[in-house]
Amino acid sequence: MAHNDLPLTELVGYRPAVREPEDFDAFWTATLTEARSYALDVQATPLTTPYVTVDIVDVSFSGFGGDRINAWFTRPRGIPGPLPAVVEFIGYNGGRDLPGESLYWASAGYAHLHVDTRGQGSGWGAGGTTPDPHGSGPSVAGFMTKGINNPQDYYYRRVFTDGVRAVEAARALPGVDPGRVAVHGISQGGGIALAVAGLVPDLTAVMADVPFLCHFARGVEICTTDPFAEITRYLSVHRGQIEQIFDTLSYFDAVNLAKRASAPALFSVGLMDAICPPSTVYAAFNHYRGEIKHVITYPFNDHEGGQGHQRQTQMAWLADLSPSGCGLP
Repeated sequence: MAHNDLPLTELVGYRPAVREPEDFDAFWTATLTEARSYALDVQATPLTTPYVTVDIVDVSFSGFGGDRINAWFTRPRGIPGPLPAVVEFIGYNGGRDLPGESLYWASAGYAHLHVDTRGQGSGWGAGGTTPDPHGSGPSVAGFMTKGINNPQDYYYRRVFTDGVRAVEAARALPGVDPGRVAVHGISQGGGIALAVAGLVPDLTAVMADVPFLCHFARGVEICTTDPFAEITRYLSVHRGQIEQIFDTLSYFDAVNLAKRASAPALFSVGLMDAICPPSTVYAAFNHYRGEIKHVITYPFNDHEGGQGHQRQTQMAWLADLSPSGCGLP
């Protein structure tokens, strides 16, 4: 590992111009209006598990196109609600895993919705169970170039819409205080959390750890590792599509969605991160619209970031938010 990006003295002020289409807001308004034409149809099946301190429910709801999205809903047993909730999105090619594999938030007194990412879940962990029934044109292995020729078809249009619907599903679940819902994620999950924060105006907090999907142009330019390198490989073959591809990506750049997010935000960044370069994270952080925002830096960490240290920081931060925030009463 090494510091291969800008020095921290430059990162703290790094606020690059990022391509943004004129119809960005209209695109997302139309996308979410279409998604909401399908009934949310939250279905919940309580599970029997060996865990005695939490209750776990198998949840599904309608996401983009009415497709069923799966999630685990975990809440502390014996603590009366309504509880603040954390909706968590997952890193690249991971799934919701097995019930009970993520107990941190429920153990801290929160209701926790752990959301599958459609089509993913076969790269690490114990897998996911949510298919992506929508096809795409030519693409390289992975998810970054699926449908990349047209914003309407791009994979992350579906994923970000699923994320918004996940918040709506969490608010509809029994025992959740709908006015105290935060979003969280690591890597891809952090990018999805930022996107959702830009599309849902009344979240109480967003926690984005080493977030991916930020400042595509910069990531593709300096990153030699996947997932950004999936786009590089695609462009190395489809040489005449550069403008078209970056135009598509501009609708899904978490920087552009961060510009529209107002919830209190806690970011984290590893300054030796070779997967999500720190300049891409700082681009999102410095463009983030909300007035309450903090970034925790880990100078000698790669993409693993702060791990347990960051988790404890997040929990203390949530608890310290004002009564209108997500902290426990």
